[in-house]
Amino acid sequence: MPEINLEFLARQMERVLVEVGSLRDDMSVLTALALRLDATMSGVQQELRATHSQIQRMNDRIRKLEDVPAS
Repeated sequence: MPEINLEFLARQMERVLVEVGSLRDDMSVLTALALRLDATMSGVQQELRATHSQIQRMNDRIRKLEDVPAS
C-alpha cells in the first residue's frame, strides 16, 4: 500500500484538478454545439414556415385557376 503523505495527496489533487479542467473544456464545447444546433433549428423552422406559406399561396392560385369556367 502506498504511503499517504502530503506529496501523495498533492499529486492526487493535481490529477483531480486536471480532470476537472478537462471536463470543463468538454462542457464548453458541448454547450457551444447545443447553442449552435438550437440556432440552426430555429432557422430551419422559419424556413419551413416560409416554404409552407409559399406553397399555400401557390395552392390558392391554382384553385382560383381551376374554378374559372372554360371560355
